[in-house]
Amino acid sequence: MSAVVLVERAGAVAIVTLNRPDKLNALNQELVAALYNTWSELDRDATVLAAILTGAGEKAFAAGADIAAMSTMSTTEAKAFSDLGHTVLHRMESVHFPIIGAVNGFALGGGCEVALACDFLYASDRARFGQPEVNLGVIPGFGGTQRLARRVGLGRARELCMTGDLLSAEEALRIGLVNAVVPPGELASKARAVAEKIATKGPLAIAQCKRVMQRGADVPLPVANELEAQAFSGLFGTEDQKEGMTAFLEKRAATFKGR
Repeated sequence: MSAVVLVERAGAVAIVTLNRPDKLNALNQELVAALYNTWSELDRDATVLAAILTGAGEKAFAAGADIAAMSTMSTTEAKAFSDLGHTVLHRMESVHFPIIGAVNGFALGGGCEVALACDFLYASDRARFGQPEVNLGVIPGFGGTQRLARRVGLGRARELCMTGDLLSAEEALRIGLVNAVVPPGELASKARAVAEKIATKGPLAIAQCKRVMQRGADVPLPVANELEAQAFSGLFGTEDQKEGMTAFLEKRAATFKGR
């Protein structure tokens, strides 16, 4: 693991921290590449059942891409950087475990885009969200124009991407960008409690839930429902399904083994 991305394990939960606090965790090439390697490594570990993504320090989750590094990019270099960002965020969406974003400060530009690739988000009441790229003469390059629209609706996403306006945590909650807003001192414990709760569920079921909801979002409803039906029925061939239903009938807690 790279020093610009820190990983801590708490049982079945992985806590991933963007670690450039002196730069407000701005996303440069090194950090983005390290983030890809981090998710790839964690995805190979079947004992990871949930993850939390946050930023080092109290000021920022990630305040955007590193403008100093981007300012001299050619069109070819910019395309390569955008492609890398898309690859990393797709990797986040394809890992076998859910990723909970714990947004502790600014999540702007690329930082907001990384947050949008999390399965869901909790925010400190000091958090701020936005896609202010138009202020720099460019547009979001890591999927912001697309994931934001899918999260909050096309009209609201257009407004945010075209004005560059920032959202408070409470406004982000109101429009459905985040799931809850808590005081800064409670953010880590909130995310940790939910991650630990998810880690007690059937891991194969959680993985299929993530996969089906992700893939079904962009296809017609009958196709999405067929994806669900296939995943649902497929789980009946697992030991976890037998254990989960037997435990329910026996009125005891299930012991899942991920098989």
